[in-house]
Amino acid sequence: MDNGASSYRRFLDGDEGAFDEIMEVYRIPLTFFINRYVCDMWTAEDIAIDVFCYVLTHPRRYNFKASLKTYLFMLGRSRAIDHIRRRKRIEFTSLSQAERADDSFDPENMYLRDEEMRALHSALNKLPEDMRAVVHLVYLEGLSYAEAGRVLKKTSKHIDNLLYRSKAMLRTYLGKEGQIFYENKRSF
Repeated sequence: MDNGASSYRRFLDGDEGAFDEIMEVYRIPLTFFINRYVCDMWTAEDIAIDVFCYVLTHPRRYNFKASLKTYLFMLGRSRAIDHIRRRKRIEFTSLSQAERADDSFDPENMYLRDEEMRALHSALNKLPEDMRAVVHLVYLEGLSYAEAGRVLKKTSKHIDNLLYRSKAMLRTYLGKEGQIFYENKRSF
């Protein structure tokens, strides 16, 4: 898929099913991203729905200069920050405890993976907010440095620097055990 652009063009041409496709692809990732800011899944879902309602009511505002995913995440981030400002409280959640699909049901391996994930989540929680957001956007959502920069209103170089510093801090927090974990994970 071309990051939703073809579905969005079909939506602009009057195909209502195309908007359903867009929501199906981006609703959950957008909700989880917003949840990183607002720390409340119900509120994150409401904000994500608000983003889709905005896109539905203002279809011509998207100009195809950035990917649709980047555009949706920019809108989501903006609305999440507005919500935080209204609430007068900034708090960031840990990474989700989503289960990873695996064919092996070996209890020992499952326990070790859970321990590795707990250590990683604990280390991620120690990072400053902007570093956590960059790690989430680049590694969990698969955005490019330029797209993550647009969402966070930073340059690609700044995103690169934040990721470099995030990895260094995570290695420090995780220590020797974390180094082994890092070597086994391609994404970090």
